[in-house]
Amino acid sequence: MADRTTYHTQRDRENILKLREVLQTLPQFCRDYFRAIDATTTTQTRISYAYDIRIFFQFLLTQNPSLEGASMQNLPVDILDQVKAIDIEEYMEYLKLYDTHEDQVMTNGERGLKRKISALRSFYAYYFRKEMIQTNPTVLIDMPKIHDKAIIRLDADEVASLLDYVESCGEKLTGQKKTYYEKTKERDLALITLFLGTGIRVSECVGLDIEDVDFRNNAVKVTRKGGNEMFVYFGEEVEKTLRKYLKIRDGITPVAGHEHALFYSTQRKRISVKAVENLVKKYTREITGTKKITPHKLRSTYGTSLYQETGDIYLVADVLGHKDVNTTRKHYAAMDDNRRRRAASAVRLRETK
Repeated sequence: MADRTTYHTQRDRENILKLREVLQTLPQFCRDYFRAIDATTTTQTRISYAYDIRIFFQFLLTQNPSLEGASMQNLPVDILDQVKAIDIEEYMEYLKLYDTHEDQVMTNGERGLKRKISALRSFYAYYFRKEMIQTNPTVLIDMPKIHDKAIIRLDADEVASLLDYVESCGEKLTGQKKTYYEKTKERDLALITLFLGTGIRVSECVGLDIEDVDFRNNAVKVTRKGGNEMFVYFGEEVEKTLRKYLKIRDGITPVAGHEHALFYSTQRKRISVKAVENLVKKYTREITGTKKITPHKLRSTYGTSLYQETGDIYLVADVLGHKDVNTTRKHYAAMDDNRRRRAASAVRLRETK
């Protein structure tokens, strides 16, 4: 058996290499910031921040006439002191629609804007705290407001229809489509059932190794956002589909380096996030044409079911891996409102005559 390199370890290595490449394109002084946040952030956060900070410097170089012809790598740290609050506001407007060096048109919605401004605030705060700059214009602007969206989830009858469809849709297929379905049926059913029965994230799912499955306690060990590990427990339906899939998995000879992955692609490698998203879309569009269902929507479906059954928002937050229970509460506020409405008619002040 090959030495075990986990999905998360491999992804961290790739992110570190990507970060080093991006740092080569950024001003020299940026290295101090990314070195400083190394201990308190994940590699995914750092590479995301690096891309976001690079966009900011691209904005300065393309929108400021005084910097025409300047090299990004040679910009001094005091360039940050030349930026005013109004420039940050112009940057926020720029982020809504801009061209990249690869002639791609990029856009950002509310969440994209907020993330990029959050990255810039963290960046400025470091240099201001270290007294390398005298001003911090990022604290003088309002953060982009995030408007809540209706949470899309499957109803109970849709969940049952989805699982029935995954189990039996091959009866209507012929030729190569039928062959492909039979080859992936048990894997796909196990994946979808796992989402619906545990509420884990798609990134957590594809990162699962065979060693992370514990049938003695009916649990999977997942690596949450931030790198924390925890066990998430599952019921008999999930256990049944996982065991059936593992019999199929035992007959697969994986590509070198992918021996430990729980879920394999048809190329015998660890399945990717994109592949999981595509298979969820493929099955669910046959069940509901009005809802665009993703793995995250299956996660919301699980959270809804768990909250309806227990009424325990803290339990839901813990199982879903939310660091702040208010995040969970916001998602399930509508159900709380329905419960409060029922309370209005639960108590009778006088018997009706």
